[in-house]
Amino acid sequence: MPRLKTIARLERTALADLWKHTLSKIPTVCGRLAYLASLRDTHSGVYKHHGLTNSFGRDEAVRALRESHEKEFLAWLTLSLSAKSDDLKAHLNGLDANSEQVVAHWLKAGIYRGFVPPSARQVETELFARDFEILLGFLRAEDLRRQQHCAVERLDRDSWPLA
Repeated sequence: MPRLKTIARLERTALADLWKHTLSKIPTVCGRLAYLASLRDTHSGVYKHHGLTNSFGRDEAVRALRESHEKEFLAWLTLSLSAKSDDLKAHLNGLDANSEQVVAHWLKAGIYRGFVPPSARQVETELFARDFEILLGFLRAEDLRRQQHCAVERLDRDSWPLA
């Protein structure tokens, strides 16, 4: 007789379910912020998650998403700048996209500003944006130094006399 795979059991609350089945699988605070921000409708600002809504109802799903977003945002704010840097680098390294392109795009378009939950106070929003811009600026500078170093190495290699 074939063994049937058991379906993941729902938690008692949408908040617990969201953490256990989704957020705990995202290894970085930055990644969780980006994910939760992506669940906010760009037109209405309302959080939407089909699975949570089907299982727990719209109000509880929205509440769980909002509370999780606020919690992860505050977790980010309380990290040291060094820890934020490590977390951001780990997040960027886990993306399918080229991190140099992501950093350039985020700096140009201000994508990271969308990571802020609507409930954030102005001072929190400003701190978040300032720290993120500093970190992205450092990463961009590192990328430029690496590109310059590679260009110099190529020039040196190409200018060696043939023996």
